[in-house]
Amino acid sequence: MAHIAREHLPIPDRKHVGLTTYDAKDPDTSYPPITTLRPPAGAPNVLIVLIDDLRFDELGICGHPYMKTPHIDRIGHEGARFTAAFHTTPLCSPNRASILTGQYASRHGIIDNVARDAHSYRLPNYHVILQRLGYETAHVGKWHMGNSGGPRPGYDRWVSFPGHGSIVDPVLNIDGRERQHKGYITDLLNRHAVDFLKKKRRKPFALFLAHKAVHPDAFQAADGTIDLSKGGYRAADRHKNLYKGERFPLPPSAVPSAEVVKQKPAWKEAFELRVNKASRAVLDGIGAGTQEEIRLRAAMMASVDEGMGDIFEVLEANGELDNTFILFLGDNGYFFGEHGLGPERRFAYEEGIKSPFLVRYPAWFKPGTVNDDLVLALDIAPTLVDLAGGKAADCRTMQGLSLRPLAAAAKSGKRPKGWRSSFMCEYFSENAMPWLVGMSYKAIRTKRHKYIHWTQKSLDGIECDELYDLERDPYEMRNQIGKRSEQGLVGRLRKQLAALVARSVGL
Repeated sequence: MAHIAREHLPIPDRKHVGLTTYDAKDPDTSYPPITTLRPPAGAPNVLIVLIDDLRFDELGICGHPYMKTPHIDRIGHEGARFTAAFHTTPLCSPNRASILTGQYASRHGIIDNVARDAHSYRLPNYHVILQRLGYETAHVGKWHMGNSGGPRPGYDRWVSFPGHGSIVDPVLNIDGRERQHKGYITDLLNRHAVDFLKKKRRKPFALFLAHKAVHPDAFQAADGTIDLSKGGYRAADRHKNLYKGERFPLPPSAVPSAEVVKQKPAWKEAFELRVNKASRAVLDGIGAGTQEEIRLRAAMMASVDEGMGDIFEVLEANGELDNTFILFLGDNGYFFGEHGLGPERRFAYEEGIKSPFLVRYPAWFKPGTVNDDLVLALDIAPTLVDLAGGKAADCRTMQGLSLRPLAAAAKSGKRPKGWRSSFMCEYFSENAMPWLVGMSYKAIRTKRHKYIHWTQKSLDGIECDELYDLERDPYEMRNQIGKRSEQGLVGRLRKQLAALVARSVGL
């Protein structure tokens, strides 16, 4: 059995009373009863809705030019929209682990998308803590930390699938039993989420709904290699023509790789030396089908939005809506050709690390709140433990911050004291991707600047680091790293980054 630290298990410590022996003749071999804890009176329900590969601008409320997401938008309209929300490792498995643990990837150890089954059973998952505090917990949807679809610790209800799953007629693992189900996967997951919410209970719930949308069908081997030959984006049949003819306006940074390498030396080898013909088709900016893919992604979100409408209906019918903390976000960003990157998400440019982040919880945020403080996926776990009445000891391994001070500041109209002014992003190169070998980085983002430290230099010894003034250059097209006038700033950011790196691994 995988080891989980005692502080995250619902097992009370027993006082040592001397040596006790048991044998087969002993009449009573029962264990002492587990003490059932109760959350504080009024502790809210928790609903997290996670979308796979959702960009920061891929919702109606976040400025998408044609996507209609009225039920999702309702979360932000009736609560808060965070405009500066980020991922610390913009990749599926590492960031999902960061959401659940409140830790940087450097700390929790899931650093890439290769098979992480055994490791994911040992994560100090906040659901384990909430379960111990008296919550009924459920995971519905994509796990993606290993190819096994079986239940992990911390959940009273489990509905998932192996690996990436299938968009149509998926195999679902329900509480440890796998079988194929007919239908569109988003609809199936929405149905399981609604069924869980309809259940009558005497304690609060914590539901994590992780959709496969808007990720295309793909097969991922244990070594991380992705096969897209039978994949692709697929909306529900009722939505497949929903946005036919629409076009997404691409930013100035959507340029071919030949233009990118002039400002970003780290990419010279990635684009020109490591990339074979097949890989170049993936990486070299905007392909012929990109606009169609953007439309299909938007159409896939229509099913997610319908499900969000059903969830609102159930919560309202049960009288639980206003006492439910609802958070909607993506697991990482996505590139539509920016910086010469096609279907990618791994890199520290805004399209990769920025996320939609909507919260509805009337006790904390009044309708229409807009917040521009730096918030991270790391902040989710400590926020939920805080809401559930957890103690400081429950959060001692977490590196994020509870959102409570931001809520208090929003009510008072003041800026929060002591909130972060910068954060670290990190990525660990993946050998399964030929263009990514050696592309590891550590980056720091402040309110105004971004400094990216690539851990390698180019073959000809050219400095690969990047520096951007996000106020003057929001599309990150003018690398300032070589400017003499910026060397003082570079030195300060490197020093800050070094401190953040040390903190991320617990030094």
